[in-house]
Amino acid sequence: MILTVTLNAALDLTYRVPRLRPHTTHRVTEAVERPGGKGLNVARVLARLGHATTVTGFAGGPTGDILRRLLADTAPALTDALVPVTGPTRRTVAVVDAATGDTTQLNEPGPQITPAEWSAFTARYARLLDGVGAVALCGSLPPGVPVGAYAHLIRQARTRRIPVLLDTDGEPLRRGIAARPDAVTPNAVELAALTGSTEPLRAALDVRRRGAHAVAATLGPDGMLAVTPDGTWRAVPPSRVKGNPTGAGDSAVAGLLSAWLEDLPWPDRLTRAVALSAATVRAATAGEYDEGAYEAALPLVKTVPLGGS
Repeated sequence: MILTVTLNAALDLTYRVPRLRPHTTHRVTEAVERPGGKGLNVARVLARLGHATTVTGFAGGPTGDILRRLLADTAPALTDALVPVTGPTRRTVAVVDAATGDTTQLNEPGPQITPAEWSAFTARYARLLDGVGAVALCGSLPPGVPVGAYAHLIRQARTRRIPVLLDTDGEPLRRGIAARPDAVTPNAVELAALTGSTEPLRAALDVRRRGAHAVAATLGPDGMLAVTPDGTWRAVPPSRVKGNPTGAGDSAVAGLLSAWLEDLPWPDRLTRAVALSAATVRAATAGEYDEGAYEAALPLVKTVPLGGS
């Protein structure tokens, strides 16, 4: 079983309009709401890939109630272990321009987490680690959660010899890397902010030296780069894909995790991750993936070894 942690869960709203024009009123042709936040996106993809997954984190207020109801209705294969809090779960709004395929994203801040609520979460997390095959720590931290939260959670899992993947940014990422996670999945912007280098391979090597066992960097339309103890690889999608990129990185994380637990080698992990990412960009709804696009992309992803690790 895989445990995904989403401390800053969200209710994702996707609006589709014929054409997005600033300073005008728009008629929405389609509106979709779904449970969101990085860890929930990862969990939903993992469930579709056939992996038993439990989700935890925080959910609060009327928005949190809607999120949990939708989670039960749309992803019954997932186990809901979210911790209730007083503050309202945030919303994110994606506005899709049907004419161009481009997406504009608006993200609310998360709820204020009290010390008592954080303590309740850490107690539940410790219990959930029993019987877990891997942990994914995903996304931003809501207000009130200690900036070193992920480092603490990584150490707890490592004490039990449970593999941990970390997908966050900024100071939580820097501190988390020092706790020596088994893998981190920053994007190119996050890599540059962390290391000061805009060259992904050099930056990924630096992150490994700082403590991460493996680095799988998502590079948007340019695919992924993995620097691991077993070698270094680059995976490139078959072509540049137009669509909504929301959740594409989360699908890549799910691909890595699923292949990891299936004990596939790193090149196959990257191939699956990139194919799922491309299929998510092609999907009509943010954070979902198109099954046909995934099957079509899988044999076309080019994964090649690079020198040095």
